[in-house]
Amino acid sequence: MPRERKKAILALEDGTVFHGIAFGAATTQTGEVCFNTSMTGYQEILTDPSYRGQFVTMTCPLIGNYGVSKADAESSAIHVRGFVIEELCDVPSNWRSELSLHEYLLEAGVPGIEGIDTRALTKRLRVAGAMRATLCTDGSLDADAAVEAARQAPPMEGSDFVKEVTTPEAYHWDPDGKLSRQWTIVNPALSEILEESDGQVYHPLGDPKYRIVAYDFGIKLNILRSLRQKGFEVEVVNSRTPASEVLARNPDGIFLSNGPGDPAALDYIHTEIRQIVEKKPIFGICLGHQVLAHAFGGTTFKLKFGHRGGNHPVKDLRSGKIAITAQNHGFAADGDSLPSHVEVTHINLNDGTVEGMRHRDYPVFSVQYHPEAAPGPNDASYFFDEFANLIDQSR
Repeated sequence: MPRERKKAILALEDGTVFHGIAFGAATTQTGEVCFNTSMTGYQEILTDPSYRGQFVTMTCPLIGNYGVSKADAESSAIHVRGFVIEELCDVPSNWRSELSLHEYLLEAGVPGIEGIDTRALTKRLRVAGAMRATLCTDGSLDADAAVEAARQAPPMEGSDFVKEVTTPEAYHWDPDGKLSRQWTIVNPALSEILEESDGQVYHPLGDPKYRIVAYDFGIKLNILRSLRQKGFEVEVVNSRTPASEVLARNPDGIFLSNGPGDPAALDYIHTEIRQIVEKKPIFGICLGHQVLAHAFGGTTFKLKFGHRGGNHPVKDLRSGKIAITAQNHGFAADGDSLPSHVEVTHINLNDGTVEGMRHRDYPVFSVQYHPEAAPGPNDASYFFDEFANLIDQSR
């Protein structure tokens, strides 16, 4: 049955209004609007908990062409407040597709808008910065009311969305070793040891070598899969778990995950992480990196329009090598605020912001970007090996 084409409004707090066609759920939401420059991976973006509280605009013009496969989700739910695209593909073509993008958003109660000039929207956000916005797909607001609703929406600064996305209870990730296996295609020219399950073929997992605890600030599933593939047995804990409880488990290392919102608003987390910096090897990604900056005594600040996409160049200051990275963050660590015992190891080549750091005295390091990608390039996947090496050296 053809999708009914109804009018939709995206209104920004500066008074700019975009008129388009609704898809997904018929509802009205407010949040911060940002943009992502990835060419593919819209499902992973929709289900990334780091986007909690935000509308995501895709700069790639055609979205939805390969549909949705629930196996590709990065969490158990869609976390974006709404989805903004130029053109929606209503008839996806992919043998793995289970739903269209419209059906996926409709099922989750999330609104979308298509048919707007996403290039114009992206240019406005680059000039004026990320803004609060209203997405109305149910006809309940006119343009003026939608603009006013955007102006009344809470700002991203000071927001704590971690409490909404963290796991309610601790759990052990993939104890059976089934969820983390790498899917593959049989190559008759190679004599590989493979496992078959439900008609699919996978590379088998080795036995875990390290036992770690992962703080869940909004962790992506591909981080957990990547950790297990690199030999880590992972216990995931709630973001409010006291440091004393984590240390009582006596893990080989501690992982700090990605997540949404303002890192400066997470004082209760900074306090706990500060207590473990001297005691265990630590690896932080994205929000985990920013939390470490605060635990070290530094500060963070809000970027004008953030870094979101799969094509961000980062330079390793130690080796001089450059990696193309996957990123999703609207805040950054202030390099000038970091104490002398913290070394900046990586910088963003677009704007010079801090992308990686390490403690000079303790086995603690972090990166602002996503070594697990999903979506994006795998240039930085070696950081999981670095974490393993750090644990080996600390034993």
